[in-house]
Amino acid sequence: MSLFSKEEPKRVVLRTGAPLNCLTCGFDRFFERRAMLNTVGATFFGFDWLNAEGECCVCGRCGFIHWFLGAK
Repeated sequence: MSLFSKEEPKRVVLRTGAPLNCLTCGFDRFFERRAMLNTVGATFFGFDWLNAEGECCVCGRCGFIHWFLGAK
């Protein structure tokens, strides 16, 4: 992907083999992202880097974020 290209949302298939559909609008295409799952304790002590990372699928139509802990 170049600096000026626009990413297109893609269909996502879950580990179970089922396709992911948005829980809000029913759309079937998503942008995939990774995000930190921050906890109060780790943040308070400055150990944010120890927090788990999750996978996010952002609906390409309404923007609703579907979170998955570990592999989806």
